[in-house]
Amino acid sequence: MDNRDAVREFLTSRRAKITPERAGLPSGSRRRVPGLRRSEVAALADVSVDYYGKLERGNLAGVSPAVLESVARALQLDDVERAHLLHLAQAQEGSDRLARPRPRAGRQWVPPKSLQWTLDAVTAGPAFVVNGRLDMVAANQLARAFFSDVYDGGTQPPNMARFQFLDPAARRFYPDWDLIADMTVNVLRIEAGRSPHDKDLHDLVGELSTRSDAFRTRWGAHNVTRHGTGSKRFNHPVVGALTLAWHGSGVDDEPGLTLLIYTAEPGSPSEEALRLLASWTASQDSALPSAASEDTGR
Repeated sequence: MDNRDAVREFLTSRRAKITPERAGLPSGSRRRVPGLRRSEVAALADVSVDYYGKLERGNLAGVSPAVLESVARALQLDDVERAHLLHLAQAQEGSDRLARPRPRAGRQWVPPKSLQWTLDAVTAGPAFVVNGRLDMVAANQLARAFFSDVYDGGTQPPNMARFQFLDPAARRFYPDWDLIADMTVNVLRIEAGRSPHDKDLHDLVGELSTRSDAFRTRWGAHNVTRHGTGSKRFNHPVVGALTLAWHGSGVDDEPGLTLLIYTAEPGSPSEEALRLLASWTASQDSALPSAASEDTGR
């Protein structure tokens, strides 16, 4: 799929964020653009105006790493934005197909038993695996209970982005809804740069853009940031308010997947709330009739 629109919009959005003062240039009194002019970026990157105009029209095919780095410096991109620009260029060269193996069409990834055992061994907090589209593809029991509204959303596999923007329960679940919404879109935007040929991702972005003004506005901003660890506040429907630390790491044998583990500070009310949720979940499961009982009528 053609990513020239994504390249054009990313470069123009970054250019609009750099003021002349920030770039060390005179501001002048008659400026028609919110940030730098194309000619100013070209001068800072030491390329011709025509050549930079070609780049900003979305054509990165054949551009050398040195030129990409010069443009990145001129636009004052951070490390994550630099990587995103490189992924966009690699996609036009077709090298993304070598760097990131694509899943076979029509086949849903099934977690190996050893990975599920690892998740199940984590009993003190939610542990789960997501792909770049934020599908929850594997989880331990506590994660399924903690994100019960996501699992009850009716989509298979459960998708955290759909829950964030299309389910009213998300605004109750996330006290910092706007912050989590920004993070969600940033993750999808990075994935779009890495995997421009992912039809499922394109369909998801199209659905969310059509059905959610909040998503569409954030998607148009072209922001990308790294989210590997941090803390989040939650308001769970069963155990109430929690603040949990989280850490994400890649799954080495399956590119594109991230393992996330949420934990509470030892001795905190949040730790007690997780214990209560685990106990409540176990009691709910034990209350369900077994298959043998149903078959025999007992």
